[in-house]
Amino acid sequence: MLEIIQSGEVAPGAEQVAARADVGLRTVFRHFQDMDSLYREMSVAIEAELRTVVDRPFLSPDWRGRLFELIERRAEAFERIAPFKRASDVFRYRSKFLEADTSKLVATLREILKRHLPPEIIADSVKLEALDLLLSFESWSRLRREQGLSAARAREILEAAVGRIID
Repeated sequence: MLEIIQSGEVAPGAEQVAARADVGLRTVFRHFQDMDSLYREMSVAIEAELRTVVDRPFLSPDWRGRLFELIERRAEAFERIAPFKRASDVFRYRSKFLEADTSKLVATLREILKRHLPPEIIADSVKLEALDLLLSFESWSRLRREQGLSAARAREILEAAVGRIID
């Protein structure tokens, strides 16, 4: 399923998964109870991918530098998970698991952001909410897909916007 989604298919069915794995449809459902089970496995893979980016130590000694490192890391992570996130969003509103998984991702990203901000920025709800929005997957996706920006240009835009908010 991961390979199918990486190749650009946003909503693969069980038949496609079976064909790609060169197994019968029954075999797929012997291993996975339903499509939600497949998405659970995909979520585990995405989380592991994100961990490789998130768990690296920050180099900057101050919060501003770490915030800009965070932008760079999110750009890298969002590029990696984009096909999977788009695929899960297709079924998100029909799947309690995917809805919960999305909420968990949003909450985790917010907590990571808050960990690197000083108390005065966290206390300013307008700044905090604006930063949380700007550094979300949804903002990244819009810059990349709908606005057609390169990854480098999208990152520049986010850095400039974040710089204006924190100054």
